[in-house]
Amino acid sequence: MQWQRFAEQMAVLARDLLEKKTVQETLDAITAAAVNLVEGCDAAGILAVRKGRAITLSSCGDRVEASDRMQGELGEGPCYDLARREDGERTYRIEDMTLPRPDWPAYAKAARELGIGSMTGILLYTDNEDFGALNLYARRPGTFTEDIETAGWILASHAAVALASARTIDQLEHAMETRHAIGEAMGILMERHAMSEDDAFDVLRRLSQHHNIKLRDVAQTFRAEHDRR
Repeated sequence: MQWQRFAEQMAVLARDLLEKKTVQETLDAITAAAVNLVEGCDAAGILAVRKGRAITLSSCGDRVEASDRMQGELGEGPCYDLARREDGERTYRIEDMTLPRPDWPAYAKAARELGIGSMTGILLYTDNEDFGALNLYARRPGTFTEDIETAGWILASHAAVALASARTIDQLEHAMETRHAIGEAMGILMERHAMSEDDAFDVLRRLSQHHNIKLRDVAQTFRAEHDRR
């Protein structure tokens, strides 16, 4: 790991993160940075578990969402192990996923089928049965060394601050659902009336203001009417 260059890149990232307007944009920038800056990292994601349900808050690269989903469905995996530990350890490193993993055999098998050769991760927070973690993935076994783990720690510190700015994981879920609903409603308007993206959003915004209804509710009404047709 070339630490001087990494430090310079992290300084640039820190400035870029300050310009992000939402928590989601910040988290997306962090996972993208993990892939771009951490040597050998092919994919990265931020996983949260809320009330026993796994939620991918951000991902960059393939296999991340599938890995998160498998850990959630099986209730096992490196993130779950880390969250349950009582010794204060906040990191894990799996140098070779092809080796037997007796603590979570079902997830290990699924991970190998996804093409995961090695993993490392950092616990971002725990709250009773809930937790969040930054996970880095590589296709090649033996990718993540102690140096790489340290680089992950630095990135995780940014992710932890970003998550702390949101009161609960529920808020993040609500924001993502809202964004998805608005995007679908805009798509309906753009297709139906040959509008531009800006014009479609402006229509939704004006309806929201005129009827004093939240933008998300306007978007959901458009989706419901479209589904009934």
